[in-house]
Amino acid sequence: MKGSGRWHAEQAWLGHRAENVLIEVHDGRITSIEEGTPAPPDATALHGWTIPGLANVHSHAFQRLLRGEIESGGGDFWEWRAQMYRFTEWDPADYFKHAQLVFREMLEAGITAVGEFHYLHSHGNGLGEALIDACYLRGGLDGRPLEAEQLTFSDGDADSWALRMDQMKDTDGARLAAAIHSVRAVDSESMRIVATYARERRMPLHVHLAEQPAEVEECLAVEGCTPAELLEREGILGPDLTAVHAIHVSEHDIALLGENEVTICACPTTERDLGDRIGPLSALAEAGCGLSAGSDSNAVTDILEEVRALELDQRRATGRRVLHQPEDLLRAATAGGMRALGWDAGELREGMLADFITLDQPGVLWRELKPSYLVFGLSACDVTNVVVGGLTVVSR
Repeated sequence: MKGSGRWHAEQAWLGHRAENVLIEVHDGRITSIEEGTPAPPDATALHGWTIPGLANVHSHAFQRLLRGEIESGGGDFWEWRAQMYRFTEWDPADYFKHAQLVFREMLEAGITAVGEFHYLHSHGNGLGEALIDACYLRGGLDGRPLEAEQLTFSDGDADSWALRMDQMKDTDGARLAAAIHSVRAVDSESMRIVATYARERRMPLHVHLAEQPAEVEECLAVEGCTPAELLEREGILGPDLTAVHAIHVSEHDIALLGENEVTICACPTTERDLGDRIGPLSALAEAGCGLSAGSDSNAVTDILEEVRALELDQRRATGRRVLHQPEDLLRAATAGGMRALGWDAGELREGMLADFITLDQPGVLWRELKPSYLVFGLSACDVTNVVVGGLTVVSR
């Protein structure tokens, strides 16, 4: 559905701070933006700070069930993964209801677009209709078959994946994208099939990259190169690719990812939860990579917290402050993420999708809108109004 109307923002971020901003929308897109304009009587008043909608670039909706359920007993990523497999069996109707609740939580947190990295494929398209699909085909780089617990994630081969993808269609609110689960899970030929499929259709392409040392070690042993080098060798790297995590990357990997303008999606709250290390995000950004953020396992649903953590984790890792400017962090949460998802959104300007949110802190002294305060002083709890495609979906 697409909406039309007028909204009047007390303060709005237009790439700069603006006051008394009139936003006009027709058929789901912004048609005009005027600064310094008195509020017309028919406009919806937005008190506080209005910014573009937030992009959640990487989510596994089913893992929301793990929140608070597997926090005892200790262990590492691989032990977490073994427990995660217990949450993969779903009835399509139950999964639909669960996903609705998860996505509603995201809307209330100001997230207006999500990249759902869906890989529960054993039921065909039953669990994945209107979700983003992924390809998960093998158990490891040595070609060993999937374990029984992993079969839920598999299509069997890339051709079967492509046939199933052909049965799905974009809608006004959902766009299909392609994903290679990881170099551990997908062989080189299949990676090329998925990438070619995506590029012929101009779909976004995503991949988990170097989240764990074991992936890197196995790739070096079997392929004689790192996961990033393998993606380069197979022609997968490019400006249409989003690499999720990119934690265990070498200086050469960083140069390759930067030269190819690969977008990096950091998921700090999940990476913390899993005991992952801290990736060299500032070095990746300096090399030429765009940054974005995702909620991943949905241990936390707050994109402002993700981009705040992107900076704060780097501070702890390096002993330095302000490795990323607040404007860059806000861009990662909005325009950078929307670009990774393939949507014309993330900016408040004419022609863009009418996705915008308002944050407010009633009782707090009036403040000028600044990216530094938005990122470091606000959270999902401060979202008071959410507009998606010109329709108000949250109003508090």
